[in-house]
Amino acid sequence: MRRRDFLRSVTALSGLAFVRIGSQAWAAQNPNGAPQRLVVVLLRGAIDGLNVVIPYTEKTYYAMRPTIAVPPPGRENGALDLDRQFALHPQLAPLMPMWKERSLAFVHACGSPAETRSHFEGQANVESGTPGVKITSDGWLNRTLAALPAPHGATEAVNFGPTMPLILRGAMPVASLPSAGGGGGKIAAPPLIHAGFDTMYSGTDSLSAAYREGQSAHSRLMSDLEQDMSEAAAGAPSPVGFAQDAAHFCQLVRKDPTVQVGFFALSGWDTHVREGSIQGALPYHLRQLAQGFAEFRSGLGEKGYANTVILVVSEFGRTARENGNAGTDHGHGNAMWVMGGPVRGGKVYGQWPTLAEEHLYQGRDLAVTTDFRTVIASVLTGHMKLSPTAVAKVFPNATASTLPILNA
Repeated sequence: MRRRDFLRSVTALSGLAFVRIGSQAWAAQNPNGAPQRLVVVLLRGAIDGLNVVIPYTEKTYYAMRPTIAVPPPGRENGALDLDRQFALHPQLAPLMPMWKERSLAFVHACGSPAETRSHFEGQANVESGTPGVKITSDGWLNRTLAALPAPHGATEAVNFGPTMPLILRGAMPVASLPSAGGGGGKIAAPPLIHAGFDTMYSGTDSLSAAYREGQSAHSRLMSDLEQDMSEAAAGAPSPVGFAQDAAHFCQLVRKDPTVQVGFFALSGWDTHVREGSIQGALPYHLRQLAQGFAEFRSGLGEKGYANTVILVVSEFGRTARENGNAGTDHGHGNAMWVMGGPVRGGKVYGQWPTLAEEHLYQGRDLAVTTDFRTVIASVLTGHMKLSPTAVAKVFPNATASTLPILNA
């Protein structure tokens, strides 16, 4: 079956429309077998890494998060112990087999050196690969495509999403498939309860007047937060359809192993309000996320997984302390995920700065001790086989350094 016919059949079965970007988007079949593959998942909105990879041995974590902290391992609904210092959120239980087989690792206190709490700037930093440089017009993943030793002069990449993201913009052609997920989430409101209180306090007394004034302020706050969440999503879908998209990607690469790069952007991580501990906005989305990564593990098969590294990154982390709305605000350091057959997993990498007051960034956030580009550069050199010179072109302003996160 020709590639174009195959893609037509895949998209017809899934109900998706295939969008072809550029005249060279699909290359000839590689007769020499499967290449090394890189998948990047960008969590737009700044996921709360402290409730994903939980520093459960620190009393400060629980003191700072009295309502949203995840119980430690051994407690009811407790986190899943990783290494007796960190634990995984229980909604991410489908990832534990990968941790135990040592194909999943985390890099904590990781992020961008650029100081920003803007979603737009933070995502631009992560996608361009040039933090603090606002004139970069192409993305580091497209520059990676240009540097790869493509068979017969062709390299293939697939983007799942409605628009071409900055990370994939550039000289190299990329194909896009619409995502199965819905749009970015909004803050849920309980309209029946609100209506009941509105009726109860509809009079002219001072208590009713105070209630209406409070409701007006609350409405303005919710409007501002929903606008922030919409901007954070940048048009990316929620994780609800992530498992389906992962299955489609696995189907593509099984039929056409010359696809070397995949990109997914997922929204819904801007948890200013009602973030939740075991249940809530963050746990719900984590469950969807875990199902997607479990689909990658099974769908790629042993050979495909052995040739694939998956990177999970977000624009920045969230505040160490929860806010007055049982959520968290824009922060700094975060946890980056690395998984796949070549990964030296079963370990949390990075220099952990602790959550002690004197070690917090600007007195409120987890500090950044590992540049996110160091993690990616480690994968580009060790897995994608790029030379130091090529990596320097992908990340022109980065200090040359790597982590031992891949098997030798």
